Amino acid sequence: MTSLTQADEAGFFGAHGGRFLPPHLEAPIAEVAAAYAEAKDDPAFLAEYEALLADYVGRPSPLFLAKNLSAELGGAKIYLKREDLNHTGAHKINHTLGEVLLAKRMGKKKVIAETGAGQHGVALATAAALLGLECEIHMGAIDIAKQHPNVVRMRLLGATVVSVEDGGRCLKDAVDSAFGVWAADFGETMFAIGSVVGPDPFPTMVRDFQSVVGREARRQVMEKEGKLPTAIVAAVGGGSNAMGLFQAFLEDADVAIYGVEPSGRSLDAPGEHAATMTLGTPGVIHGMQTIVLQDEAGEPWPVHSIASGMDYPGVGPQHAHLKDVGRANYVTASDAESLEAFQVLCRTEGIIPAIESSHAVAYAMKLAPTLTSDDVIIVNLSGRGDKDIDFVAEQLGME
Repeated sequence: MTSLTQADEAGFFGAHGGRFLPPHLEAPIAEVAAAYAEAKDDPAFLAEYEALLADYVGRPSPLFLAKNLSAELGGAKIYLKREDLNHTGAHKINHTLGEVLLAKRMGKKKVIAETGAGQHGVALATAAALLGLECEIHMGAIDIAKQHPNVVRMRLLGATVVSVEDGGRCLKDAVDSAFGVWAADFGETMFAIGSVVGPDPFPTMVRDFQSVVGREARRQVMEKEGKLPTAIVAAVGGGSNAMGLFQAFLEDADVAIYGVEPSGRSLDAPGEHAATMTLGTPGVIHGMQTIVLQDEAGEPWPVHSIASGMDYPGVGPQHAHLKDVGRANYVTASDAESLEAFQVLCRTEGIIPAIESSHAVAYAMKLAPTLTSDDVIIVNLSGRGDKDIDFVAEQLGME
């Protein structure tokens, strides 16, 4: 039986994962895989990484009982795993510190990556500045316009930001662009992917670095409630924050798991949503076998989400496997529902969430009233909404 928590030797979670690469990417990927295989078992590497999580990121992040929101909704208690309180304001710093430490261990001088909402780009630029590496971030032109504050932050941190004008000018196109540049210059550069996607070992490596979220949440909920949660909920684009939370609970059959993806404006047509697990089919994208929103020729559909970090037509292969075996439930939240959840959390708890995280809040707001006061829901609040306030104000017609 395929493990829920670990890929096999070829990098597959069930039918998903592996490496599907053009020849020019085989050597750089193999180099990263070999380096990570050594580093993950090196006590010195792990100690340096864990020290940075504590002293630089500020971990552990709190597990906060949202009493006002819970009371307003009725039913289950809602706890928020406060990844928004991390240095740089999101979960992304958890894996970028690990990736840049690995790049430095490999003797690289530069890291390169894609970003959608800009949080991965900011976190990577931050880690690169701290550890003395150059940083280049590729970002779709549409996302640059939506996420201007994060573009400024990346540049202030010393990163070069490349505007991607090709294709749909969003996250998929930024990945394509960054991979292409890396393949031409991998001697001194490491690709630091921003989610649990791509060819093996990236889905496992990013998941491993993010798994601190679930380990902390599990320990914290036991301390606060004396039991495991009834359900855990996280937003899913590529799926890094979700896998970070899910990993620690996968073997607890009584804990229901919900991944929330964007149904956008409508599920009726391509280009109106990014509901990969809901409407996708098996395919290959960015070097991995997974579930993809694609046409009959295997070309990825155009996608849309109000959240720049979720407009991706694929999903991490471990998520695809969890869907196949029925261990996780993949549901949706629309642009409108997420915008409403954003405002509700601001009003009830004084917390401005990222619009990505608001998808998870939106589903928790539906789920909580169906449960009892003895039930507990943990929502991964994967980021804060500073980056989104101008865009949200525009959507709401605020001056």
